[in-house]
Amino acid sequence: MGYNAPRMGNLKKKVLLFLLAGVALGLTRSYKKQLWILKQVPKEWKKGNRQALQRAINSLYTSHLLSEKHHRDGTTTLILSENGKRKALQFNIDKMEIKKPTRWDGKWRIVMFDIPEKLRRLRDSLRLHFREIGLIELQKSVFVYPYPCRKEIEFILEFYNARRYVRFVLAEKIDNELHLKNKFNFKQH
Repeated sequence: MGYNAPRMGNLKKKVLLFLLAGVALGLTRSYKKQLWILKQVPKEWKKGNRQALQRAINSLYTSHLLSEKHHRDGTTTLILSENGKRKALQFNIDKMEIKKPTRWDGKWRIVMFDIPEKLRRLRDSLRLHFREIGLIELQKSVFVYPYPCRKEIEFILEFYNARRYVRFVLAEKIDNELHLKNKFNFKQH
């Protein structure tokens, strides 16, 4: 990456994820205005130490995970740099889970990909993440899941920049459905 990545404490992770969600921390040269802005952060952060938050922001900035956007009114907005976006996505992807509805809608979600051999590491990473969130490999580079998972798949594809290699299919029937139902621990009627 070209820089030493900082040790990532919970506060730094929260700042990155907060910014990833589209909220920018605006900072000005005025101490009064900085305090006002810091008062606007979520309630869960208010429990913490404001100096710790400021140190976390400074550390993220010096680590090139945040960048500045200067405005005409003299304010500066901190935004995620490309490296920061990638790091924030990494935190989200590591704890991703697909919520299962109480009832199955009878449809299968099929994720297929065709990734060139020169991108084998990408292919292996996708396989690993698809398995980690519960998808089952139907065939080589074809995964299946019984519950809605498109948002999670799109998130993984965004993280790996792999959208162009992947297709998502919604199917009502698969010929080995009984085997898949057993794999997904469906109760027999």
